Amino acid sequence: MPDAAAHASSSASRPAASSTPPAAVPPVYVVGGGPGGLATAAALGAHGIRAVVLEKADAVGASWRGHYDRLRLHTTRRLSGLPGLPIPRRFGRWVARDDVVRYLEQYAEHHHLEIATGVEVRRVDRAAGGGWVLHANGGRELAAGTVVIATGYNHTPHLPDWPGRDDYPGELLHAGDYRNARPYAGKDVLVIGTGNTGAEIAVDLAEGGAARVRLAVRTAPHIVRRSTAGWPAQATGILVRRLPPRAVDRAAHVMRRLSVPDLSAHGLPMPDTGLYSRVLEGAIPVQDVGLIDAVRDGAVRPVAAVTSFDGGTVRLADGDAIEPEVVIAATGYRRGLDNLVGHLDLLDPHGRPRTHGAHTLPSAPGLHFTGYTNPISGMLRELALDARRIARAVAAAGAHRGEDGTAYS
Repeated sequence: MPDAAAHASSSASRPAASSTPPAAVPPVYVVGGGPGGLATAAALGAHGIRAVVLEKADAVGASWRGHYDRLRLHTTRRLSGLPGLPIPRRFGRWVARDDVVRYLEQYAEHHHLEIATGVEVRRVDRAAGGGWVLHANGGRELAAGTVVIATGYNHTPHLPDWPGRDDYPGELLHAGDYRNARPYAGKDVLVIGTGNTGAEIAVDLAEGGAARVRLAVRTAPHIVRRSTAGWPAQATGILVRRLPPRAVDRAAHVMRRLSVPDLSAHGLPMPDTGLYSRVLEGAIPVQDVGLIDAVRDGAVRPVAAVTSFDGGTVRLADGDAIEPEVVIAATGYRRGLDNLVGHLDLLDPHGRPRTHGAHTLPSAPGLHFTGYTNPISGMLRELALDARRIARAVAAAGAHRGEDGTAYS
């Protein structure tokens, strides 16, 4: 692995704009070794720009390695490849978790990416003479003219602070710690949250031998078929994402009535807001990988939202009370950017970057973000597009800076 603090010229060197030798020009630092970070590093390399990926774990794709066993991409293999290397056909149409990890490993090797593992960037500051200083573990300070933050959409597990939660005597875990149903065979399990993760974990538990599986629903989700007559839901998402939300909402309502049964009698009513309107608020539809049948067959029973814990009792919003042995909270993640860049006034009230991709804020030139949206057209596809846009913007700006803040082209 390269020394993350080493400053070397790009293999495709260009004439310097000052007398400072090219060896003093730092690389573009990419913070995060997931799909977004690797794609951006590869796209920068295609423009002859040296990039060094800083990854706090000991290998690329750390978040993917930690996902539950049965996870597969909900987007197609063909529409999920990163720049410069398609996902191998042998991985199938819906790529499994372990194959995503293999692909990311192959991707880094194929593009000869420079990756420094075990480097955790904890804070990004403006440098006195322009550019940026990255403060990393071990007391390291890395200077850069351009930085790409790609630490991931699902960075920090979020566990709501329900009243009485800390006194619950059963097993309470976040979905990020769930791997498979084996430890829960024969047990009464409550899954909280009806996003894609919660829905799939509930199905996995039911199929894996849990004695009872309940799914706590705060807001009824939109459910779509992963594919219909061979046409993937992702392709529809790509086609409609630029259309007026109201028109997409109407079309999605018709499509749901044609393709998804009414589960109201089973405790999962039709949503009262439009599908695309919800997407714009950050709620991606649930792609059916068994939830419809599990709810209809009674293997997964929807219940009301959780309001509090009272000893071993979980109290629900409709006044009901249940006593599960295990509670799995599929309650989402936070972006985890506050400590890293929160002091730079770059985040919105929800902790998300106020700009992303090729665009940077006037107050933060050379600081890019990728992977902090959850698009209906597919996360990996958008990361690939973002990577190319960022690389073009960096190349056009000639954004290499020496330690004294002097710009190079």
